[in-house]
Amino acid sequence: MTSTANQDTPISEGKKPILGLDVWEHAYYVKYRNVRPDYIKAFFSVINWNKVDELYAAAK
Repeated sequence: MTSTANQDTPISEGKKPILGLDVWEHAYYVKYRNVRPDYIKAFFSVINWNKVDELYAAAK
């Protein structure tokens, strides 16, 4: 797990992201206003965990 500032990407640090979650307000404010936990809950409800597992295995 990592966090980046501004629009920085882990790729520029040579890392291989397998799942990303944008928690800057621009990502959720229109639909969720200031209720970030609801946005995160919705995000986790649509993750394709099989694909995440595949990407994780490939990144090892």
